[in-house]
Parts: sequence; structure tokens; C-alpha cells
Amino acid sequence: MQFLALFFYLSILVFIGFKSHLKHQTSTDFILGSRKMNFWLTALAAHASDMSSWIFMAYPAVIFSTGLINIWVAVGLTFFMFLNWHYVAPKLRKMTEHYNSLTLPSFFESRFQDTSGFLRISTVIISLVYYTVYISAGLVGLGILIETLFGVPYLFGVSIGILIIIPYLFIGGYVTLAWTDLFQGIFLICAIVIVPLVALPKIGGIKGLQVALNAKKSLEGIFPGLSFLTAFKILSLITSWGLGYFGMPHILTKFMGIKNVEEMPKSKWFGISWQIISLTAATFVGLIGVAFFAKTGLADDQLVFINIVTSLFTPFTAAFILCAILGATITCMDSQILVLASNLTEDLYKKVVKKDASSRELLFISRLSVLAVAVIAYILAISTSSSIFSIVSYAWFGLGASFGPLVIFSLYAKQVTRLGAFSGIISGALVAGFWPLLNNFIPVDIPTLIPGFFISSFTIWSISIMTRKKQVENKR
Repeated sequence: MQFLALFFYLSILVFIGFKSHLKHQTSTDFILGSRKMNFWLTALAAHASDMSSWIFMAYPAVIFSTGLINIWVAVGLTFFMFLNWHYVAPKLRKMTEHYNSLTLPSFFESRFQDTSGFLRISTVIISLVYYTVYISAGLVGLGILIETLFGVPYLFGVSIGILIIIPYLFIGGYVTLAWTDLFQGIFLICAIVIVPLVALPKIGGIKGLQVALNAKKSLEGIFPGLSFLTAFKILSLITSWGLGYFGMPHILTKFMGIKNVEEMPKSKWFGISWQIISLTAATFVGLIGVAFFAKTGLADDQLVFINIVTSLFTPFTAAFILCAILGATITCMDSQILVLASNLTEDLYKKVVKKDASSRELLFISRLSVLAVAVIAYILAISTSSSIFSIVSYAWFGLGASFGPLVIFSLYAKQVTRLGAFSGIISGALVAGFWPLLNNFIPVDIPTLIPGFFISSFTIWSISIMTRKKQVENKR
């Protein structure tokens, strides 16, 4: 029955991919959908591509194991995504069209008039490093899901996952992902909401949930005491993930594809409403798991959602609901792979290897890049023993620290120089990469993104001040 549910779900995705396949005639269609997306398609594409298996497995796991203190992560994500929609999305859409930029590296290069190629190439390399790690986290989630559902070895589960991902994206592109994001965004929110609604009465309702939470003394509350350290911890949870939204290319490119920038506010409210509902439901999944597994416990906290579903529903229904994890992971991974394929095609092959490449040739290289990136991520996924939460956080912090500050500066600051932009990206990437090691020698745990983001910002500002006069003189 599980195989039947999986086959039915994948058939829907293949149908959507096939219907949109003919729309990808050029690399511009493949990468950005020719900027023709409507507001609701843009909204769900941006948010569904954000929430991978993280929302079903990683986030409920930390709520389940540590308590409501981690709800501040969801608060921070919602708040900063709102800021992203409000202050970044409209200006980024207008400016990327003005510079005729299909990717973030090409936008940075045009915006800061970099003729050396260093800014573009460094952006591509950093994206390749952190996104490959990010994509491997999705494969880890798929491996765990398939292993749990069908009782196959983890390696086999990851292999099945990669065989699902590659052909699907190979025939599609930006438009395909947008339409599947729409379907999977609706399916995802239905699954994440239905499960806690069905599970809550099984544990005695809200009263039963309160009893279970009070009985587990190790869980922290929303406000675990009144002290400077508590306030610092809450502020860190809010900013440590939320700040990352400003530097996520797979989300930013969704903003760039909307047809009418005047409809961006509609996308904002539609998308934020979706995010609030889905994160609230995911929080309840983690809390309900405390009561649901109070006696038996869980061997792996990441399985809290999966085990609740398999305990409550028939095999077919459970498998179909769990396809939401598959769908969320596919959506997120495909968006990330598409960004990397776009970078490798538009920003390396077209600019360095063959400047006169035809649109058909670039489309072929885009699809070849999809294959290459997926294979590298597969190798990482089968060789790691880290949790989904830790893998995603490392990649999220790296991308956010590398690109977030420069995105904001590129939209709102006029005095930034090429060297300032380049230095900001490099400093953010290096701090994010090595901070987890340095953090071991600091008495207070400081999430990677916070120092990475602010050191990158300071570097952009200070280096730009020092080099502004020289850059102006060179123009003369």
C-alpha cells in the first residue's frame, strides 16, 4: 500500500513536470520563467521552496527534545521573512530586471560594475559549497523517510531519493518548480495541520498535553527564567535563523520571477499567512510527540512526525501523508539545484568557457549541471552521520552570512565599492565556515549567523569607505 501511495503522488508530480516541459525553450525560461509568475504562484513558490524536510523532521525534533524555547526560531523566521518580502523583494525584482540579471552573481557583478570577474566567481564558488551541503541534508531526510516507510537500508533510501530528484528537475525548470510548489505548498500545509488535529484528542486534548509537558522536567518553556542570559538566548534564536532569509538565492530568485511587482504585497500576505499556519502546526507536532511517546520514547527525535502518522493512520493514508515530506524536500532541493545550475551555466560557462553559446546549448549545460550537483550531494549524504538540523543550519548560516549583507547593501547603499562587496562575501563565508570551531572556546554559545552577518556587513562598509576614492579616480 505504501508503494501505491508513493506511485500516486509521484504521478501527480510527473504530470505537472510534463505539462510545463514545453515552456522551457531557452535558458531564460529554465532559470527564471521569463518573469511571468503571478502573485499567488510566487508566494507559494517562495515559501514551499524554503520549508524542506526541516519543517517535518528537524524543527519538530528540537521542540520535542528541548521544549517551547525553540518556538523563537519560528518567530524569527516569520518576522524576517516579512521584512524580506517588504524591503528586499520589490527592489530586487526591479533592479535585477534593470540590469538584465538572471542570477545573484550576475546582479552583483552588474550592480558593482566588476569587470574582473572575481565577485561573480567567488559568489558561484561559495554557493556551490554551501548549497551542496544543503542539498545533502535533503537527501538525508529522504533516506530516513524511505528507510522508515519501506524498511530498506539508509543507503538504498538515499539512492531512491536521488533517482526521484534528478529526472524530475531534468525535464523541468523554473516554471515547473513554481507549479509543483503550488501543489506541494497546499499539500504540505494540509498534512502538517491535519496530523496534530487528529493526534491531539488521542492524548487527552490540551489538558492531556499540558500534563505531559509538565511531567517532562527537561523541557524549557517560552520564557525559561528572567535573566540576561535568557534574553540573549531568545534574541539569538530569533536572529540566528531569521537573518538568513536575506541571503538565500533559492528564495530570492522567486521574488525575481514575479510578473507584476505591484502585486508583491499580495504575495507577501499570502505567503506569510501560509508560513504562520505551517510553523504553528509543526510546533504542535513536536509538543504532541512529548505526550504521544511519553512511555515508549523515540530512538530518533527526527522521527516524531513520521511515527505519529504511522501510529494514527492506515498504511496507505500514512504513506500518502508522509509524501508531504517527500514533496517538501523535492521542492526545496530542486530550487537549490536550479540555482546552482543557473550559476554554473550563466555565470561560469557563458562568461568564461563560451561567451557566444546559444540558448539551446546553455539549456543543455543547465541540465548537465543539475546532474553534477546532485551526484556530489549524494556522496555527502551517504557519508554523513550528522542530523538534518545541524546540516541545514550549517548551510543556512553560511549562505545567510555570505550573501545577506551584500543583498541589503546592493539595494539600499550607493557608496559600496567592488572591493567592499567582494570582501564582504569572503569574510561572511569564512566566518560561517569556521565559527563552529571557534565557538568551542567561547563561554556563551553564539550562533554562527550572528557574527558572520555583522562581520560581513562591517567589512563591506569599512572597505568601501577606504576604497571609494580610488574607485572614483579609476573611473576617470
